[in-house]
Amino acid sequence: MKLTKLPHTYTIISVVILICAALSWIIPAGEYVRETRLVNGTERTVIVDQSFHAVEPAHQTWQVFGVLLNGFQAQGGIIAFLLIIGGAFQIMNSSRSIDVGIMAFLRQSMTLEKYPFFRLLGMNNVVITGVILLFSVFGAVFGMSEEALAFVVIIIPLAISMGYDSITGLCMVYVAAHVGFSSAILNPFTVGIAQGLSDLPLFSGFGYRIFCWALLTFILIVFVLRYAARVKKKPESSLTYELDQSWREQSQADMGLDIQGKTTRSAWVVYFLILASLVCFSVNYPVSVFEVGTTSCRFAAVPVFTGLFALTGYLGLRKSNQFFILNLLAYTVIFLVIGVLGYGWYLTEISAIFLAMGLLAGFANSYGPNQVIEQFLVGAKDMLTAALVVGLAGGIIQILQAGHIIDPILHGLASLMGETSRVIALEGMYMIQTAINIIIPSGTAKAALTMPIMAPFSDVIEISRQATVLAYQFGDGFTNMITPTSGVLMGALGLARIPYGIWVKWFWKILLVFILLGAILLVPTIYVPLDGF
Repeated sequence: MKLTKLPHTYTIISVVILICAALSWIIPAGEYVRETRLVNGTERTVIVDQSFHAVEPAHQTWQVFGVLLNGFQAQGGIIAFLLIIGGAFQIMNSSRSIDVGIMAFLRQSMTLEKYPFFRLLGMNNVVITGVILLFSVFGAVFGMSEEALAFVVIIIPLAISMGYDSITGLCMVYVAAHVGFSSAILNPFTVGIAQGLSDLPLFSGFGYRIFCWALLTFILIVFVLRYAARVKKKPESSLTYELDQSWREQSQADMGLDIQGKTTRSAWVVYFLILASLVCFSVNYPVSVFEVGTTSCRFAAVPVFTGLFALTGYLGLRKSNQFFILNLLAYTVIFLVIGVLGYGWYLTEISAIFLAMGLLAGFANSYGPNQVIEQFLVGAKDMLTAALVVGLAGGIIQILQAGHIIDPILHGLASLMGETSRVIALEGMYMIQTAINIIIPSGTAKAALTMPIMAPFSDVIEISRQATVLAYQFGDGFTNMITPTSGVLMGALGLARIPYGIWVKWFWKILLVFILLGAILLVPTIYVPLDGF
């Protein structure tokens, strides 16, 4: 399929930066007064009601040349995370463990095709649906966003191996997580903060949000399955067909891969070293407390999975180094979930556990220190383009903040609602949140910025504050999957090797459907008594 020439991602972002700089000469500068408030036990900076005021203009000119440095400083966590993930997975990839795992999985799936039930469903459809559900749950329950980046480099090779394209793979992991994030059931970073700032019981309105999540996730599954079937039937129809050539070459080379490898002494050493460390952790953390909404659950997660690792790690070593390293990857993901849900892990801890995984995978494959470092540098170098995109995109926010025009945009949009009907007012809030998300992709920051204004306004027009939170939630989530100011999106596209222009060309129609569905799902919150509303 011949592609229309699209602007480079750097070109698109640079044009947006120049437009934002020009707006600093057009939009009168202004700011809200902010104060620090305790929300759900955490200090948050929120806007003081009726505090918007004009400030001295700060026209942006030569400052556009400093946005790359400022963007790198602002997005430093995600950029470093990308480099570490790239290096760690390169060490693992050089052992061919993921390739062996994918080939073993596909060969096992093929054997299930002989059963009528699986043949009717189609094993590929089962795999795609299962992966989407998994990551959508992660996004809905604990707000998976940046964490999804670590799985992009795993799921896309799987999608390519099944005969699909990189867009299918990205939908299975990144888009699935963000659809779950948009319709979050218990996400503490969006629902929790927004409800706290609105003086609502934490995670109330649980029942209706489950319905919203189920519907939106089902729509995503239908979209992806239909698109995947079309690509499978005619691969040239994919917008990334030519760009995916390197993925396909790797997949074709893997088809004849011998999955019966050998086990080295170094792998056994790594196994016992990890097991000893996990035993120590089990002693120090015998019981983990998992908080889901207002409910907490105590479970001896670390000791239980330590015991399981002892068994499955041994069985993996009996087969080959590669299967042991795959086992290591699986338990890295398991302990990541335990850390996020039970101990509040974020980028620092997640990058640390993946870095440890990469180093241990290298040593298990009999690499020396120099070889481990060389492979890490290769992987980090591959992520440099994605890191530059994230830094440049972060510069958009810096220009808007330096020009003092974010608050005037928010104030102007809020004023547009005026005296309107309840439905129009609620949909207006939703559209405002959607528009603001293009320039402020951080859900927590946007909640702190908008909810102190939106919540009291909803009281005046007799709309439930729960409905206002849901409008914020939808407005915060959907456009994250297309806005160039999102460092997570740019990182995911960099990992998937999909140019931003191609992504927008493919995804905008699906985004429009989700935005319209969000508008429809808000209407019942006005007319129908719902749990928590």
